[in-house]
Amino acid sequence: MLQNVLKHWSPRVEVLGGLRQSGAIPYAIIDGRIAFLLVSSRKSGRWIFPKGGVPAGLTPWDSAAKEALEEAGVAGRIETTPLGSYRTSSSAPGSPVIDVDLFPLLVEQQFEHWQEENLRLRHWVTLSDARRLLADRSLARLAAQLHARHVASHATKRSSAK
Repeated sequence: MLQNVLKHWSPRVEVLGGLRQSGAIPYAIIDGRIAFLLVSSRKSGRWIFPKGGVPAGLTPWDSAAKEALEEAGVAGRIETTPLGSYRTSSSAPGSPVIDVDLFPLLVEQQFEHWQEENLRLRHWVTLSDARRLLADRSLARLAAQLHARHVASHATKRSSAK
């Protein structure tokens, strides 16, 4: 009964649990500080993290690493547990809502040429720049979460070294 009412008032509600993608939060540790790699979206040019659908036969984290390679031209160590997720949709009217799980990717290689280099820009940023540039506040929140985790880990290592 409730689903029928919701379908009438909001056609997007019925797909909320259905569409899922995965993405990567590419980051590097430079002089003890964390930096994030942003890419521009193909349609709007907004700054985002690499993401895409999960093809059959790939785990969500392997798919996230694949998206980072294709969209940002980077490879590295991907975590198998998502840092978190966010909800997005295309700007087209009636577009379905998509839940995206984001996996931290410690960048070990950055390629000069990559698959989508003619379609996207990439840009390394600090957390403060990421907060300012990321189009979606949820992405900025997840970047801050990864930054806080790095700071806590770094503080723990320093105190145990004493």
